[in-house]
Amino acid sequence: MRERVLALLTLFTSSGTLICCALPAAIAALAGGAAVASLVSTFPWLVPLSQQKGWIFLGAGGLLLLNGLLVFRPQSRLACRVAGGAGCEVAGRFTRVTFWVALSIYSVGAFFAYALTPLLRWLES
Repeated sequence: MRERVLALLTLFTSSGTLICCALPAAIAALAGGAAVASLVSTFPWLVPLSQQKGWIFLGAGGLLLLNGLLVFRPQSRLACRVAGGAGCEVAGRFTRVTFWVALSIYSVGAFFAYALTPLLRWLES
């Protein structure tokens, strides 16, 4: 149960990185500044959220690391063999899928928040 809650919390915080940083950057790249201005005027809470992107990424990365340690630890496989393993397969599959989805979302958010602007500046020069 603890791993499932941690997996959902990790997915939630990783999605927060996508909302705070990747969504405005992707909209700016695809549609331009006017689209970002309308997005920020519709959802004004994006501005203070994106101002704290360092803390958001740090918290989400820490949760991802903790979740990865819990999902891929060898002790959980031993506990499943001792207990019979019926529910462990379903719960283990759920937490692994949630972990990889959260890691993918986190990676997309990190790319848009930290790597896209330097990459575009490098391509311009």
